[in-house]
This record gives sequence, structure tokens and C-alpha cells, in this order.
Amino acid sequence: MRSFSKFDLQYAHRFYGFKGEAQYLHGHTGVLTLEVEDTVNEGVNMVFPCNEITKTAWEVLKNFDHALILREDDPLLPAILGVYEAQGIKENEPSNKMKGPAFKTELATAYPESRLVVTKETMTVEGMIKIVYELLKDKLNIAKITFTSGVNGAYQEYEASGKEMARCPLCGIALNENGVCPKCGYKKRQI
Repeated sequence: MRSFSKFDLQYAHRFYGFKGEAQYLHGHTGVLTLEVEDTVNEGVNMVFPCNEITKTAWEVLKNFDHALILREDDPLLPAILGVYEAQGIKENEPSNKMKGPAFKTELATAYPESRLVVTKETMTVEGMIKIVYELLKDKLNIAKITFTSGVNGAYQEYEASGKEMARCPLCGIALNENGVCPKCGYKKRQI
């Protein structure tokens, strides 16, 4: 069975090197839907609590919200960084409260203090799906990711990993390596 959560993301980007309207810096409201697959957990009668899916995914996704997303070879990138530097926008900017932990993958690098994500490829709906999967595949048993932005949309289905995740029978979230629920303190009995 599957549980899913939706995320609204406001971001700006452009298609560097493309002809037409998308070559100009512009903004979008994107809607990302994550579907997580597992068995229904006895006791709480759910696959995975949607608020826990949201909490786990949002740690990563908040780096894309109200962010500028540029390709690594875009000539706007050094200009933007120069303006930020001149304005004193640097690491640990105290006014930036909406930042997650920085990340660096083969596909993207997040600079949370600047609300900037630098991508290897042009940021399309398909590109966003690839990046999000790479960032969350080891944290959630993702079965499907859908991303819509403006009139564009795409989805990708994934083979669920099938790995059993020990979950709390009281609240449904994953137990830590010691068999303890980090949310409610439930302890799995050792046999």
C-alpha cells in the first residue's frame, strides 16, 4: 500500500542555452508529490505517517523553496554570487530561516545560506524528480515521485526497495538502530 505527501515549492530558474521564453529568469509554483510504499503497520493501521514523510522530505526540499536554481555553467551564477557577496549574504545569514542542511550530489549542490541550488543539468520537472529521488531514496521507500510546475508535469515510478523497516506500533515512524521510537520512546522487545 502507499501513503503520499504533497509539497508546494516556490522557485526561480531559467533554461540557460535554450531559445524562447524559458531562457529568461522566471518563477514557478511547483507541486511535488512523494508516494511511499510499505505494508500497513499493525497498531496504527497506516503505511507511514504522512506528517513523518513530510518532516523527512522537507529537511531536503526546503532548500528548493524560495530558491534560485541555476545550472552550473550559467553565466548568471557568478554574477548572482558577486551581488550576494557585495551585500554581505554569506554563510549562516541570520535572516535566512528557511534553510535545510547543505547537500552535494552528482546532480545538484545546495547553498542554503544563499537560497541557491546549482544543478548539473537544466532544471526541468524531470530533472527535479531525479534530484529528489537521489536525495531521499535512502530515507524513504519511494514508489513514485510526481512534479508539476506551471503547465509542465512528469512522474517516475520506482521499484520499492522491499527492505523491511522496523516501525513503532504506536505512531508508525521508523525505529532507530536501537529499536527505540525517536518520537514516543516505544522500545521494541528483544527476543
